[in-house]
Amino acid sequence: KDPVAIREHGVWCLEEKDLGGAVTFLTQASKLGDAGAHYQLSKLYRDGEGVEKDSKKEWRLLEKAAIGGHPAARHNLGAREGNKCRYERA
Repeated sequence: KDPVAIREHGVWCLEEKDLGGAVTFLTQASKLGDAGAHYQLSKLYRDGEGVEKDSKKEWRLLEKAAIGGHPAARHNLGAREGNKCRYERA
């Protein structure tokens, strides 16, 4: 299984407004450790698109994406931690 290909199919589903397909494919890629899939899923959980809004899952996925080296996830996580005055984590 190729996590990048699976993630890209999930992103294509997002572009086509197929939220169910997007969640399915992004979840598969996320389980395979794809940082981009973690990031995309974090946004879906943040906005409640295709899934129930869940800030705990959003943060967990955003952290996984940042640890995996995803640049936007690292930026967003650092900014959020800074906004909460948790500078040691930012």
